[in-house]
Parts: sequence; C-alpha cells; structure tokens
Amino acid sequence: MKVMFSKALIVCSSSLALSVLTATAYSADKVLKFHSGYAESRPEAGFVNEFAELVSKMSDGALQIDVYHAGSLGLKEPDMLRILQQGAVDMALLYGEYYSRDAPELSAVYAQGAIKEAEEHLEVLPTIRDIYAQEYADWGIKTIGGVVSPVFDVGVHCKQPASSIEDLKERKVRVWSAHLVDTFTRLGVSAQVIPQNDMYMALQTGVVDCAYYLSTVAETVSLNEVTDFESYIHPWAAAPAMFGVSMKTWETLSEEQQQTLQEAGQEIWEKTRALAVDPQREAKARENRESLGITMLEPFSDSDVEQFQSAAFQAWETIAKRAGEDGLSIFNEVTHKIQENNQ
Repeated sequence: MKVMFSKALIVCSSSLALSVLTATAYSADKVLKFHSGYAESRPEAGFVNEFAELVSKMSDGALQIDVYHAGSLGLKEPDMLRILQQGAVDMALLYGEYYSRDAPELSAVYAQGAIKEAEEHLEVLPTIRDIYAQEYADWGIKTIGGVVSPVFDVGVHCKQPASSIEDLKERKVRVWSAHLVDTFTRLGVSAQVIPQNDMYMALQTGVVDCAYYLSTVAETVSLNEVTDFESYIHPWAAAPAMFGVSMKTWETLSEEQQQTLQEAGQEIWEKTRALAVDPQREAKARENRESLGITMLEPFSDSDVEQFQSAAFQAWETIAKRAGEDGLSIFNEVTHKIQENNQ
C-alpha cells in the first residue's frame, strides 16, 4: 500500500496554486479539469480531446471535460500521483514510467524486448491494464480506460551497415533508457542514453554511430539525414496511457456521470486498441524511409532477437527488484503472461 501524503507535502508551483487549488464553481453542469502532459500535436492528445467530446455528447452537455494540454495547468508529471490523490485536479492522462520517484514499481510493468511479434502486445494488454488499475487505486485514482499507443517498429539506424548484435559490438549506440543501456551492455554493446532532442547532433558529430529508435517515426526526427542504413529488431512495447480520475472527484459524481466517464473511456480504449497493430501503416512508413535514401538491411536474425530478449528480461528483472516486492510481483505477472501466450 502507498503512503498517504498530506497537502503540506505536495510541492505546488504558483501557477498550480492559482489555477488548480482554486475551487471549481459547479452549477447544474459538472466541469472536470483534465491534465495532459502531451503537446496537442501528439496523437494521444487528439484521443483525449475525442474522449472529452464523447463525454459531452453522452451526457447531453451535463458533464464537461476541460482538457489542458502540454502541462498548461502548471502541474509537473512526477507529482501527478500526489496531485490526483489530493484532488487538486480532477483527471489526468497517466503514463506509469513518469512516476518512478513515488511508485518505482510502475517502471517494472513493461519493457523493451518484452514482445517479438506485434500481436503479442494485444494479448498482454488486459494484464497491463489490470495492474495499472490496482496500482493507481492505491493512490486514490480511478482508471476508466485510456489510449493504447500504436505498436511501431523498433530498429537500429546507423551510418554504416549493421544488422546483427555482432555488428553493433563495433558501434556506439544511442538508446532512450537506463534499461536499454543495461540490455545492450549484457550483449557486449556500448550504449548510452541521449535525449531525443540531442540525438541528431550526436549522430552528426560521431558521439554515437547508431540510434536505437522507433523506426516508424524516424522520418519525423530527420534520422535519414544523419544515417544511411536501418535494420529492424522488434516491435515497440508501448505502455498505454490511462485516463485517471481522482477518487475525491469520482465520489462527487452521480452514478450516471460515473457510467458516462467509464463508457467514454472504454470507447477510446477499444478504438485505439484496434488501431495499435497495423502492418500496412508499418509497410508504408518503411517505403517512405526508403524513398528518402535509407537502405533497408535484413532484420536481426531470430537468434539475435532471442539474445536481445533474454538480455532485456534480465535487465527488466533488475529494475523490478530495485522497485521492491511490488515491482518483482508485477514483473513476474507480466512475464508469466507473455510466456504463457507464447506456448
């Protein structure tokens, strides 16, 4: 169980104090404030807007969701569990890996290398959703659906040809998390975390030779300008972003209003789940990269993928153990489900 924090322990910015802690004046209509840390240009933000529209439509305007994108309420992501627990905002789009300070076990829910086929993601999603529901409930947060992120291809993008673990042992590789550094280190590959905004320059100046990246959207960060070769490794293990409602708010709602939120949240979940795995989308994105001059190499061999997954599971278990008993329990539950699906 999580420790309950008093309001005095929550560090709020002046904008939070002015924007959020001011009591919302409810009339006959209920208006809920929804925090999203994503920029409005992100696909996830579009689905949050669609959720808000659904709620308004289903309730004939009696229940409204005011969405504040890009953290415009002045709230900070690491504080979100505490903020929702105290009811300082009504709702938020929750991404578990942001909360490693207060709930390190949420970082152990899913990890890169967890799946080898995109369809496996859909099979493990119910388990992941149940875990999030239980963990967020410990913080006084009700989950009502959310956004299932698309399962993109993940590959290595290099200046010189590289399509095997052996090839990468001669390269320096950019990755996006400590878990991936550990994974590649176990394979004898030099890897370092470089933020996305610095990745282009790191490749251009030779700080790294390759970037491990979401190949499907590599074009959006101009990787084709600083790399010439690409090789596919595995599908992205994309943790879903959940719609969370503060229980302090939830308990003020009528049963009809609660049902409206649940039905709208479920509709967005089902819609985004149906869009998550799309071979045609991935093939089209691959063609686009080839048209930009990228040479598509053979994907990593089955043997290499097995080695990568084994190293990733070991690194994942290390993170889970650091998170304590809850983290290890979550790791065991998710990996058991993945292995069960593969039998």
